[in-house]
Amino acid sequence: MESEMLKIFDEHGIEIGTAPRSEVHKAGHWHKTFHCWFIERIAGIDYLYFQIRSSAKKDYPNLLDITAAGHILADENFMDGLREVKEELGIDLTSEKIIELGIIKDSLVSPEFIDKELCHVYLYDKHVPFDNYELQKEEVSGIVRARIDDFEKLWFEELKELKVDGFQIDDNGAKKPLSLTVVKNDFVPHEDSYIKKVIKGVRNL
Repeated sequence: MESEMLKIFDEHGIEIGTAPRSEVHKAGHWHKTFHCWFIERIAGIDYLYFQIRSSAKKDYPNLLDITAAGHILADENFMDGLREVKEELGIDLTSEKIIELGIIKDSLVSPEFIDKELCHVYLYDKHVPFDNYELQKEEVSGIVRARIDDFEKLWFEELKELKVDGFQIDDNGAKKPLSLTVVKNDFVPHEDSYIKKVIKGVRNL
């Protein structure tokens, strides 16, 4: 995976070449990613769906993150990112079923790597029963949902904790109902500007 080739860009989004994924994260090159947020309105309340990252993940194990996301390889286009939805969640989507929010920058600097993403962000607003998910255990260990208003308040520190519900798979791959109270540190870090734009996009629907 670290040898995968990615296109790299300058801060203005102009392509400047290609580099292995490991080098991209070491040098902090801008690169393209695919983000797909599952959303749903239930009884007049808007929800966001989050994946629980597998405990086997090198980065941010067990934390909550975007429903499905991944890198766009040098020989792919942004619609090839739909493979991430299929691989991670077992859900088949087509380009006609998702709603484009556009490209949103998201940058994260940590001691381990520098992740500067040009995120091609999409929404999927149809109901998906929990029974329909077939998770890739090495990547995802569960799916939960939260009220978007509460998530926004948690992220911007108007709430200290948030209730989520969904399911998690056990060691045998069986789905077990899950209800948790989580805090902001239980989520993968993102820039505030990224979260604001995603939430605004959901509300504009």
